[in-house]
Amino acid sequence: MTASLLGRSLNIRQSGIYIAFALIVVLFSILTDGALLQPQNISNIVVQNSYILILSIGMILIIIAGHIDLSVGSVVAVTGAIAAVLMVEYGLPWPLALVLTLIAGGVIGAWQGYWIAYYGIPAFIVTLAGMLLFRALTLTVLGNQGIGPFPDPVRTLSNGFTDGYLGNIGLGPLGGADLFSLIIGALVITGMVTTQWRARTARLGYHQSVEPFAVFLLKLLTAAAVVVVVVVQLARFKNLPWVLVLLALLVLAYSLLTTRAVFGRQIYAIGGNLQAAQLSGINVRQVVFWIFVNMGVLAALAGVIFAGRLNQAGPTAGNAFELDAIAAAFIGGAAVQGGVGKVVGAITGGLIMGVINNGMSLIGSPSERVMLVKGIVLLAAVAFDVWTKRRATR
Repeated sequence: MTASLLGRSLNIRQSGIYIAFALIVVLFSILTDGALLQPQNISNIVVQNSYILILSIGMILIIIAGHIDLSVGSVVAVTGAIAAVLMVEYGLPWPLALVLTLIAGGVIGAWQGYWIAYYGIPAFIVTLAGMLLFRALTLTVLGNQGIGPFPDPVRTLSNGFTDGYLGNIGLGPLGGADLFSLIIGALVITGMVTTQWRARTARLGYHQSVEPFAVFLLKLLTAAAVVVVVVVQLARFKNLPWVLVLLALLVLAYSLLTTRAVFGRQIYAIGGNLQAAQLSGINVRQVVFWIFVNMGVLAALAGVIFAGRLNQAGPTAGNAFELDAIAAAFIGGAAVQGGVGKVVGAITGGLIMGVINNGMSLIGSPSERVMLVKGIVLLAAVAFDVWTKRRATR
């Protein structure tokens, strides 16, 4: 009975975030008279929140393992500064500079991961110290001034769009849309349906419980409808943003890592029950070390994208990014105690924050009201997580 209740509570937690996201989108669409879902605005939401979404992918892994990272905003700043120095001042080719920047992010992650995994210092303390250290290093590298402009390919990755490789196709009253973008959207939907169907079939083959077929079909149709709306609107504007293509690849790769790879299962095991994970032979120290290395690399990637979007690396870059990434993970269904969470959920949580920011900006809300709403949403998400656990226990 307890296992059944726990399974249902997990389903409520995982599905509730998508229902909440849909309701928030509908609400702001009404409040903005449809401006929220206009092609250009959807593109703006994706581009403006891309670096937070990248950070949330790394953050969800750390939170699943039962840790936290408060330094990612400062790491974004210092790696953006490193990229600017390499590309602008030293004139290195941008691919080489990008690789060196990602390596620098990995080294930063390894530095913090060592103290956490092998020295036993709590992640909260290590990354809090890192937040100060790397912000100071940013000011040192930049000399308390901005460095730019960045090469065109870096700016294209941050702000650019795919070319219309196959031309446009008419969509009746919606006008013309990029055919290549529509094909990519169709492939995404096909892959999503195939993956979900195979997963359901596999669970049935092992005589595991699955949701009713009607619910399964409704979820697939809803997800497909969301993809269709987003892709069509983007195809009507300036095609797919390159940063969205990058995000899609990251989400696919990390979803496979967390669901199919041994390393991903070890992360869940560590967060779910540390003692059991140790007794089962998992090298806990090594896993924790590498998830912080991964966080450093993703923070470096976000740093390059953020600096490329602004076309300048500045000393204040990345301020409060760690709070947005953590909020995205928790709003997206991560458990406070660890062991629960999904990459897609973290992306959804980040998009919820982005839609709130964008929607309230469109209706002219002051910044303090935006922070108020975001704080309430975060508190509600964590309270919902605690409530579902208590309900399952009872």
